[in-house]
Amino acid sequence: MVELRENEHKTLLAIEKLGGTAAIEQIMNESGLPDATIMRGALALQKKKLVKIHKEKKTLIRLNREGILHAKRGLPERRLINALKKLEGKAPLKKTTKEAGLDKQFTLIALSWVQRKKWATLNTKTNTLQILEKPEEGNDEKLLKLLGKKEQTTVDELSPKFQAAVQVLKRRKLLETEEKTKRIIEITEAGWNVIKRGIKVAAKVTQLTPELIISGKWRKAKLQKYNITAPVAKTWPGKKHPYLQFLDEVKEKLITLGFKEMSGPIVETSFFNFDALYTPQDHPAREIFGIYFVKSPKYGNLHAHKHIVDKVKRTHKDGWKTGSTGWRYKYSTKEAKRLILRGHGTCQSVRTLLSKDLEIPGRYFSIVRCYRPEVVDKTHLTEFNQVEGIVIDENLTLRDLLGVLEKFAIEIAEADEVKFGPDYFPFTEPSVELSAYKKGYGWIEFGGSGIFRPEVTMPLGIKAPVIAWGLGIDRLFMLKAEIDDIRYIFAQDLDWIRKKKVV
Repeated sequence: MVELRENEHKTLLAIEKLGGTAAIEQIMNESGLPDATIMRGALALQKKKLVKIHKEKKTLIRLNREGILHAKRGLPERRLINALKKLEGKAPLKKTTKEAGLDKQFTLIALSWVQRKKWATLNTKTNTLQILEKPEEGNDEKLLKLLGKKEQTTVDELSPKFQAAVQVLKRRKLLETEEKTKRIIEITEAGWNVIKRGIKVAAKVTQLTPELIISGKWRKAKLQKYNITAPVAKTWPGKKHPYLQFLDEVKEKLITLGFKEMSGPIVETSFFNFDALYTPQDHPAREIFGIYFVKSPKYGNLHAHKHIVDKVKRTHKDGWKTGSTGWRYKYSTKEAKRLILRGHGTCQSVRTLLSKDLEIPGRYFSIVRCYRPEVVDKTHLTEFNQVEGIVIDENLTLRDLLGVLEKFAIEIAEADEVKFGPDYFPFTEPSVELSAYKKGYGWIEFGGSGIFRPEVTMPLGIKAPVIAWGLGIDRLFMLKAEIDDIRYIFAQDLDWIRKKKVV
């Protein structure tokens, strides 16, 4: 007769009643024991070769709040195309979105997906949508409806076509996934033999009480031995979010390198965000699809910078003293006062170059939140962080800029390789694009850089060369943390946050 502890005995008998093989949840219902007690008992039984523990990994999927909304109403692109059908297959975009009843946040998403799925085309000159072909219901829509009827399911239960659609909905942030490990406990041949021969429950003491000590019964009592390798409930201490920790590290490194931090407002005038950076007032980036406009108040005050505004105005008109011909259009001071949410961090560089505290030579940086009405995908967000930097010195060259960018990619993002390519910005010449590679991850583009043009620096009263860069620090972190979807940085995934090491 084999001697087992009480919980081991209860666990083994529960599995026997369940036919010799059972999941933890089934054993809990049968025995009334908590899962942690069952696992400790199962590990002890496995050590005695009376049971085997099998692990099955399952991916649970469920719709999030937005997914549930689209399951009821239909995907934004389906609602847009249905509205276009009602309008005889061709209509202005504004009229179609109104007919579809789409919220503003879903309009760009719908427009992007009807074109990606080749359901319709957009004539950018007339801003008119036209149906291309009869839009069939896709697997992503069918899966959305299926998940709308279920609280949750596992990927393994789905057909191959729906498993592929899971990735589409996951990239669109319409569903949540959760990895679950299912443990199955099976009685071995030795375990069945023990059950047949009979089991004796060992009465062992787990705690010395005053009664045992006073009565002297502790002398005859059998003390329970503890398995210090047995699993226990995990505890998670509080810590800073991995991304916030990364931002602090970047700031610390830049300050160590002699950089001073810049600051500036989130709500900015078009003058500092565009005009002072020699971006013409009819540039596409300044339209509603490129920037967020403040509804009220619409305009700011540039009175304190009137002398600079006048120089920038003349530079836009005919080049002023810069040697340029300018953009040759009628400059609007009212348009320069238009309030927006800053679209990049470079506007802070302009404010710094105008500051009475500017040092030459000098190094400056900022890490700021920027806003653009982008179509959200795995590399773009409507709100994103940018690390902006400028260095001003009499003897700067393009080689100095490339050296700074390489340092960023290798030392901060831990990239293995770096490459530079030509780029274009209205405010820099030459302009350089930075991309970096990490083994096992691939290439990722970080952003642009260059040397400020005379049309930018001369109106601000700066005679020395200024090298500047604006990099997506979210993407720097993606490379370092080996994340392939930028939205994951801001997801509320406690499991991922808990597993990230504190350094």
